[in-house]
Amino acid sequence: MPETHTDSPGGLQRHFGLLQATALNVTQIVGAGIFITIPLMRKELPGPYLILGWVLGAALMLLDGMVWAELGAAMPGSGGSYIYLLESYGRSKLGRAMAFLFIWQFLISGPLELGSGLIAMGTFAGSLTPDVKKFNDDHTVSASYDLNNLVPEFLRESDPVSVGVSFGPTRIFALAMGLLIIFLLYRRITALGKLTVTFWLGVLGVIAWVLIDGAAHGDATRAFAGASAGLPEHFPRKLSVIVALAMYSYLGYYNVCYIGDEVRDPGRTIPRAILLSAVLVAALFIGLHIAMLSVVPWQEIPTEQQQLDDYSLPAEMMTRLHGDRWAPTLITLLLVWSCFGSAFAGMLGYARIPYGAAKQGHFYAALARIHPRLRIPHVALLLIGALTLFWSFFDLASVINVMIVTRIVEQFLAQIVGVTVLRRTRPDLPRPYRIWLYPLPCLLAFVGWLTLYLTSAPIYIALGLLTLAAGVMAFLLWSRLTRRWPFSPEPAPGRLVS
Repeated sequence: MPETHTDSPGGLQRHFGLLQATALNVTQIVGAGIFITIPLMRKELPGPYLILGWVLGAALMLLDGMVWAELGAAMPGSGGSYIYLLESYGRSKLGRAMAFLFIWQFLISGPLELGSGLIAMGTFAGSLTPDVKKFNDDHTVSASYDLNNLVPEFLRESDPVSVGVSFGPTRIFALAMGLLIIFLLYRRITALGKLTVTFWLGVLGVIAWVLIDGAAHGDATRAFAGASAGLPEHFPRKLSVIVALAMYSYLGYYNVCYIGDEVRDPGRTIPRAILLSAVLVAALFIGLHIAMLSVVPWQEIPTEQQQLDDYSLPAEMMTRLHGDRWAPTLITLLLVWSCFGSAFAGMLGYARIPYGAAKQGHFYAALARIHPRLRIPHVALLLIGALTLFWSFFDLASVINVMIVTRIVEQFLAQIVGVTVLRRTRPDLPRPYRIWLYPLPCLLAFVGWLTLYLTSAPIYIALGLLTLAAGVMAFLLWSRLTRRWPFSPEPAPGRLVS
């Protein structure tokens, strides 16, 4: 008989072992990120400095991964950060607010992250053949708006901060792929575990091809050639920007935490899957970076936004090595597959977040519904899916910036503080995994995330704070209507974990 969650009779089934859990993490991480962010990094700094973004980002990922590993092993369940914040800050009072605010911002940042994969899928699809590119260019309508017009003078950037919207053949294709992902996720979890491994094989195909061709035909010194005698102007801020882009590419190392109810032996599997996928992906991304820039010199990567909108570095690499016939088309198809698998893995995990909160009475009850036959959280899945499809029509740079800024405070920083608070308030909580060299990794991770936040564009910080303020108002209204803290002294039900 399949194992079920002991606290949820008739609930979700446990079918993810270490292989499937690691595959789930890796397929979400290795989507568009590594292949689409290198040109964006090149806009900020010369090629020899770009490797620092991947190295520093990998260090932050590993440090933060330890936080996720301890919390995930101690409190496995659907919802991930929602559960951790609820338990860390106290279920009956502040923890309720922190958990609610996390879900609130997640309904923005989670679909933004998944939507970026669909946007990249459409971008890559536009490079399938010259005819496809021409057809897409001829039938695409775009519009943009400068966000500087919405803020006071002191918050304005010297350069425009534009948000763009596009509608055309490749965006319609991305929308169709998003609908297909939702359709596939309407399946039993036994089938989903097999699908994640299938997508992983496609991802590994892209990685292997780029690495092998780069090693066989490239010159690794090109990736580091041309360094200037001194540091580039505004180096610290620009370095922070490329680290933020690297972190966008690395996001997903914790995805298994969102399906803790469906993981076998979670106390061992979750920490191993997080740390194994983090180390594996860090090594792969650094290798991929060197492989692509060993063939395409960084000096020849475009830096103008108009050129970057339909620029594919892997396709350019394959064109230089194999000509413009079969290789660019094949690598584009594999990249679309990779993005599809990443969005699939992400939506699978992210649908469990509002479900987990609603199931425990800490978010709107409709999201706790489970399909009577398929045993999946179908209402939460449809909500996350619909929001993802909405964001897929916006421009990639804006989606990445908003997503990173809105997530840092309410999730990453709050969670790092939470694991420290939990150690003090609940030393008796069973912890199958404990952070190595605690509390040093927590301190370093906190400083890293805070640096990325404070060096973001002021307009994005302001937008993040506005969404946070709206979340506080929504929480107070919801608490008032349900007569719970802070409008009632009555405590919430007992702890989720013992």
